[in-house]
Amino acid sequence: MEIFIAKSSGFCFGVKRAINMADSCARETAGEIYTLGPIIHNPQVVKMLEESSGVHAKESLDEVASGTVIIRSHGVRLDEMQKAREKGLNVIDATCPFVKKAQELVSRLSAEGYTVVVAGEKDHPEVKGLVSYGSSDIRVADSHEALMDMPRTKKIGIIAQTTLPIEKLEDVVSACLLKATELKVFNTICNATSIRQKESAELARRVDVMVVVGGRNSANTRRLAEICRSIREKTYHIEVAGEIDPAWFEGAASVGVTSGASTPDWVIDNAVVRIREISQGKGADRPVNA
Repeated sequence: MEIFIAKSSGFCFGVKRAINMADSCARETAGEIYTLGPIIHNPQVVKMLEESSGVHAKESLDEVASGTVIIRSHGVRLDEMQKAREKGLNVIDATCPFVKKAQELVSRLSAEGYTVVVAGEKDHPEVKGLVSYGSSDIRVADSHEALMDMPRTKKIGIIAQTTLPIEKLEDVVSACLLKATELKVFNTICNATSIRQKESAELARRVDVMVVVGGRNSANTRRLAEICRSIREKTYHIEVAGEIDPAWFEGAASVGVTSGASTPDWVIDNAVVRIREISQGKGADRPVNA
């Protein structure tokens, strides 16, 4: 059984930057160190940071009395950022630069009088942060159906959750075309996300089984699984290698492995090792980059 690994697997730029900032902070900063929410959507990395570097995730600033707070890669609400500074905490902002740019665009569009529509998932932490930078009439939508009740207005400005599939942004834009005289659209989807989704889809077409590795709390990993499953029915989303079931590969000649943007290489490697172990005795090849 051949094992193919998507080229863009592993940490994206923003996640790698956030982890590096947390590691540097742990080495160079005295006192207690916290992250506001999980720094990335991967339980194994969050646990590793806590155990090896003493960086603890807290869900609320009410749990942090002093010390250093690291802002997660997804960003936080504007009021949370302000509260952290008002409390006199040492703030390390690890917000992904692409998310930061989207926050700035929301603020600018609102100041220019646009009704802002954030194309994305309303419960995602990145989107909650983006909304906080806009005016009171800001809307969140992940499809044209979510905008059916939106009244017609003069100007609409659209930005996207950075990990949103481009098809969903297009759907939201098409709905807004019927709602405004003037439309301004910023495609704030991270290019790395689009490339990862495209590569994973192409790999799913070539193999008999797909394994998507990453946290179940990771929206971009879940989307990868959805994309791959729409092409290859035998697609399985796992967090760790121990979840892999040998029955998935019965009769398979090839398997593809891809991962979300917050999945570390060692978690992917463990999954590949487990798949190779299962395939031993069936002429398994070494994994190759696809």
